[in-house]
Amino acid sequence: MRIRPILFLVVSLYLPVSLIAQAKTTTVPPAYNIFDMGVVQTGDTAAQAFRISPNNVAVGRSLRNGGAQAFTWTLNGGIIGLPNLSGFPYCVANSANDSGVTVGVCATTVFGSGRVPVIWQNGVATQLPLPSGESIGDANGVNALGVAAGSADGGSTQGAVIYSGGTGTWLSQTTTSGCFFRTAFDINNSDLIVGFGIDPSNAARNVGIIYHIGDANASEVGALPGGNGAIAFGVSNAGHVVGSSMMNQGSGLPFIWTQAGGMVPIPLATGTTQGSARGVNSAGWAVGTDSSAFAIPFLYDGTTTYRVADLIPTGTGWDLSTNTSSSAMGISEDNVIVGTGVLSGVVHAYAMVPVKPITVSGRVTTASGAGIRNVIVTISGGDLAAPVRAISSGFGYFRFDTFQGVKSATTYNVSIASKRFTFTPATQTLTVVKDVTDLNFVSDQ
Repeated sequence: MRIRPILFLVVSLYLPVSLIAQAKTTTVPPAYNIFDMGVVQTGDTAAQAFRISPNNVAVGRSLRNGGAQAFTWTLNGGIIGLPNLSGFPYCVANSANDSGVTVGVCATTVFGSGRVPVIWQNGVATQLPLPSGESIGDANGVNALGVAAGSADGGSTQGAVIYSGGTGTWLSQTTTSGCFFRTAFDINNSDLIVGFGIDPSNAARNVGIIYHIGDANASEVGALPGGNGAIAFGVSNAGHVVGSSMMNQGSGLPFIWTQAGGMVPIPLATGTTQGSARGVNSAGWAVGTDSSAFAIPFLYDGTTTYRVADLIPTGTGWDLSTNTSSSAMGISEDNVIVGTGVLSGVVHAYAMVPVKPITVSGRVTTASGAGIRNVIVTISGGDLAAPVRAISSGFGYFRFDTFQGVKSATTYNVSIASKRFTFTPATQTLTVVKDVTDLNFVSDQ
């Protein structure tokens, strides 16, 4: 089914120098666990994920017969359906910020007919204001201040739009050579906008175009050797830009761009011939999809390109390498990857969360807020060979350190026991992305 949008290594002193050098450069691929985002309503036929905020709010759409519903997803909160704009049965969320403000598109058909830009705030869907005289448009990215970027109109008259302060404004700034925005795909917290533009002197050439709100001109990200243009799809809060570079309208190759280093190719995943990067974080880790006969989602860590299918445990039921529906679309500051794959034959949205040692800390208190000492806190389950324990201090604080074996992206039970106090609940479930500092228990007394 295809749906469009989207060792520790000991080296002998007697080894040859070449082998010692090889050993020193051996890298260990990052480990991930994969989570199914599910669907919004029972009976929905598929789901896709399109982006994730810096602090891990993912967005996408859940499809059903005769419609589609936008959603947000977090590891602990799960999938939350966003209401469709009245009269628009097909909606998709394209971006969210860490506060949960979400933007996207609602349309009257699955093909995007009559599309309008939408913002969801506090569970309410509202159409974003289009520039005067326009009736169709989209919103593709939103930053921490709620400023959104997208486009209005369509075809040869489509142009990029900034949505801010209750107004939709044309992004009319051009490059010094006259290239202009056709659509904006993303915006970061420094108001840097990236997208696709047109070169009026060569309409066959794609222009990877960027613009910082307030500047006099836009600029190009350039092209990789052998190409003459690009499309810029994503931007990090540190200013990395990713996309695809190509010759005219031909197939593309993934790139990462910075102001200091310019455009650099992202190595293709093994066995692929073309591709596009779609998301990037402030560490310069990028994700996207390469292809040959199949779609191959990838992760690039600044040095090495990995097939994401090779980073998850075997036996999960996920197919991320032998179909044409799979993708990797976004990556958070915690290196959480989101995209679409095939799970047991059905197209589903996924989140891949890094597996790494974490610390867990919190406090045990009475109902009035006083710390309780000598309470035993136990973490069990997951991949622990045996439960691990901590004892609360005189002020009620407890902590599990990384050497005790608790990891992110793994589900554990955390229980509490005291001779003097009871707790409701006495057990909590723990599945997290990173270190925990607020695992608290309050007694019934």
